[in-house]
Amino acid sequence: MQLRNITARLPLAFAALLLAAAPAAPARAQEEAPPTVLDEPIAQVDNYVIMLSQLKRENSEFRDVLTKQRGMTPEQAQAEVDKRQGEIILNLINEALLVQKGKDMPRLPEDIEAEVNREVLRVAKQSNISTIEELEEAMRREGMSLSDIKETLRRQFMRQAVLQREVDAKIYYGLTDKELRAYYDSHRDRFVSVTLSELFLSLAGRAEADVKAKAADLAARARTGASFEELVEKNSEHEPTKKFKGVLAEADGKPRWFVLSELSGVIAEAVKGLKVGGVSDPVKTDEGFMILRVNERDDSFKENFVRGVMTQERAEKERDNYLRTLRKEAYIKPAENYKAIIQPVLDKDKSETAAAAGNTAAAQPAPEKKDKAKKQ
Repeated sequence: MQLRNITARLPLAFAALLLAAAPAAPARAQEEAPPTVLDEPIAQVDNYVIMLSQLKRENSEFRDVLTKQRGMTPEQAQAEVDKRQGEIILNLINEALLVQKGKDMPRLPEDIEAEVNREVLRVAKQSNISTIEELEEAMRREGMSLSDIKETLRRQFMRQAVLQREVDAKIYYGLTDKELRAYYDSHRDRFVSVTLSELFLSLAGRAEADVKAKAADLAARARTGASFEELVEKNSEHEPTKKFKGVLAEADGKPRWFVLSELSGVIAEAVKGLKVGGVSDPVKTDEGFMILRVNERDDSFKENFVRGVMTQERAEKERDNYLRTLRKEAYIKPAENYKAIIQPVLDKDKSETAAAAGNTAAAQPAPEKKDKAKKQ
């Protein structure tokens, strides 16, 4: 253990040495303004060093999410980022552990590299760029680096791949037939799936009341025997579905199955009580009104489907447990300047791990005491 601790310190010391070896600013400049730290180590995780530049990038991305998606002001977003520095650094620690774990897995680094290249080619094709050189130049003009983007993708894909192999797959294949059947019987409503046809009327340039009245009339006609396909042909204003006579289909024309529990609220509410052939009331969307018909309905037991739902339900907790185990087994050393931020998070992690272990031990049946008299 002592040897591991000694060797584990080498990368952190080496990174600090590189920074210390950078040319010093002239004495006069140092007197005029305090030096700006461009980069420095913030924590060592086994043989990997997390740098300040990584933390700055994570902080910037989190600020963007808070301002653009959650509507916070820049000041509110910055306060939230400052408050959650420990959590953000913990995420970087988790990423470092997962990436190092993935590099030791057979063939995984090669698979990840191939996936990264496919993603880069997909982006290039989507942007009508024919060569990687053109893509690099286009990114350079936007102030981006293709190598940086690829490294970010590499780490993201590696992180997900390790969690899927080490956690999700073990849940998925570890479920017994008895567990699957019991869950299905208790949650049958989750496994109802339907195929649908749609008739759509647009609100563009029209009064909502008029469009709604027309939609209600068409729904009534469909319920009293009018051909839904003919109503779609003559009235629907959604060209992709008209091509398949209103059927919501895959690209190859095969009807698409929708899991009822995964549909948006208003649509799920409109069709959940309909039998095969049933037609919904008009459903208002941002663009107009839609009328839906249920073509097929299936709630039969499908093993892989049930496995997937159960895996998804259990994955978050099991992933947390797995990451906690990785952190427990790792050598994690905060840099001195960041110890006040990181150490409380690590201490809390240790206490939660100990509490979880205690709960597990308490759940185990007590060992049976031997009856000496009976033995004699």
